[in-house]
Amino acid sequence: MTRAAVVGAGWAGMAAAVCLADREIPVAVFEASRNLGGRARRVTIDGSDLDNGQHILIGAYRETLALMRKVGADPEQLFLRLPLELRFADGFHLRAPRLPYPLNLLAGLLGARGLSFAQGLTAIRFMAHLQKNAFRVEPDCSVEALLVTNGQLGALRRYLWEPLCISALNTPPADASAQVFANVLRDGLTGARENSDLLLPCANLSRLFPEPAAAFITAHGGSIEMGVAVRKVTRDETAFRLDDLPQRFSHVIIACAPQHAATLLGGFPELENARRTIDALQYEPIFSCYLRYPDPVRLPSPMLGLAGPICQWVFDRGQLSGQLGLLAVVISATGTHEELSQQELAGRIHAELKAALPGLPEPLWTKIIGEKRATFSCRPALMRPAGETNVPGLSLAGDYTASDYPGTLEAAVRSGIAAAKSIITTKAT
Repeated sequence: MTRAAVVGAGWAGMAAAVCLADREIPVAVFEASRNLGGRARRVTIDGSDLDNGQHILIGAYRETLALMRKVGADPEQLFLRLPLELRFADGFHLRAPRLPYPLNLLAGLLGARGLSFAQGLTAIRFMAHLQKNAFRVEPDCSVEALLVTNGQLGALRRYLWEPLCISALNTPPADASAQVFANVLRDGLTGARENSDLLLPCANLSRLFPEPAAAFITAHGGSIEMGVAVRKVTRDETAFRLDDLPQRFSHVIIACAPQHAATLLGGFPELENARRTIDALQYEPIFSCYLRYPDPVRLPSPMLGLAGPICQWVFDRGQLSGQLGLLAVVISATGTHEELSQQELAGRIHAELKAALPGLPEPLWTKIIGEKRATFSCRPALMRPAGETNVPGLSLAGDYTASDYPGTLEAAVRSGIAAAKSIITTKAT
């Protein structure tokens, strides 16, 4: 009988379990913590629902949006959908109208405030060059090298390409993979008109997918076991076992964080290469700083870019989720901010906000949430483990597994769907 175990209740694990439950395959999800969502979840602090990272989606994340609909989470209600817009506090503003590609990008670049007409044409030529080469960068190099080679300098680099790189790959341009960046530009800026739309969450991350997914799984005969830390996966002639739990499984999907996944592969000598590949991964942090101001404080737009040197983006949770006066600042990838104490960092962030928003009062409180291993460091020609292992019935799922995408929610969901499909296919045959 086909019976699957999923280790980890992040977005990858929940995606896999939803697909299996939808096909009436018995599935049990085991999660070490008491929270669903992994590195993209709700946290409650002093009675306020916050997130451990201010994620945004784009219209090209079709698998994530489709799976949300399947479990009854309506993206049209849970997101503020906007055409591609990059607005910075110092005056730069690019807004791509809702037109088919390349007209949307052409109009956005040539009409951007803070870019000259010549710079807009340079960016258009850059995209045309990538498209002519089928968005292949061979050999892979850094995003910085790609930009320099193609004349993407000055304001183009500072306000357009670097923010897109750091937001999508969570890796500094000097270290980031040009090939993966080209994949993001291909899917996010070209193709269907809605691909480039920004989807800003109007609800906490757990409500977007993990919680509705859990309800869907249990309603379809599956189970979610919270607070169960799986430390060992073994297999005999007939089935897999997790630690000393009594259940036996025909298939196991390891969907926890990569450092924990590598440990769970330890009982399978034939997977030593996969373990070494995972162990070689490096990681990048994401820091989210929440600053609670008096209720009247409001940004000129729901999402605003900042010129640094520390802050990158600030989100108005009042405009998005009704939490008046609450601003969320995101700092992606490595940087000098990691050397500061939380109090020092919060002070520096407030100072940068006040410089960008004259008249901003002192915050009522601040809270910093740091995910030191938020994503893998997406470097050129990086080796990533395959989702399907050479142990029959054992799969990996997570945003770090081999794919065209960086460490995003869409990559996690796609990996979970792929792992589930391998089980569904096996059952069908």
